[in-house]
Amino acid sequence: MARFSRIDVIIKMRETGIIPVFYHKDPAVCKNVIKTCYEGGIKVFEFTNRGDFAHELFSDLNKWAEKEVPGMIMGAGSIVDAGTASLYIQLGANFIVSPILNPDMAKVCNRRKILWSPGCGSLSEISYAEELGAEIVKIFPGSSVGGPDFVKAVKGPCPWTSIMPTGGVEPSLENLTEWFEAGVTCVGIGSNLISRELIQKKDWEGLRKRVAGAVKIAKMFQKL
Repeated sequence: MARFSRIDVIIKMRETGIIPVFYHKDPAVCKNVIKTCYEGGIKVFEFTNRGDFAHELFSDLNKWAEKEVPGMIMGAGSIVDAGTASLYIQLGANFIVSPILNPDMAKVCNRRKILWSPGCGSLSEISYAEELGAEIVKIFPGSSVGGPDFVKAVKGPCPWTSIMPTGGVEPSLENLTEWFEAGVTCVGIGSNLISRELIQKKDWEGLRKRVAGAVKIAKMFQKL
């Protein structure tokens, strides 16, 4: 069962601005990354469903996080069907992120009051996702569907839309400024934030500084 309500998740996504997107088969690496991100100011973490037995690893990490980083909101990403969404919800996922728009997933998540962020690539998809109850829509791949210009175009006729781009987002002042000034609510960042080089070197302090820097930039655009 989720420890955080759907409203809690939305608020933290808005406050933090940066959502790490990460998967690694090694539990020790995952724990170090999650803890380091938490120390860098991250409060919402997307663990992606991308490896064999990923759900079992998520279950263990979610239990660990409750004790070691109790303020971290753990959710599952790369979910493409209702069955897998149900599985992760049963394992305590506080939110579900998908690269696609699958209305069957909306029913499962809404029934349990779990935040569902579907992947959309057009204004029609975004509107349909909101009709299905999506509070924050993911645009994916963010840079390929039009980048910040796409966000501006959507926010023109639909200023109420909350957008989280993933794919092509970089933790730099220039790139994050483009996205947030375009009107995004938060951004998802994967390997551009948690790089393979930092993982291989186990440079957790370097990762903490990178995360803290990105969070600091995002907070510059926080709407009070």
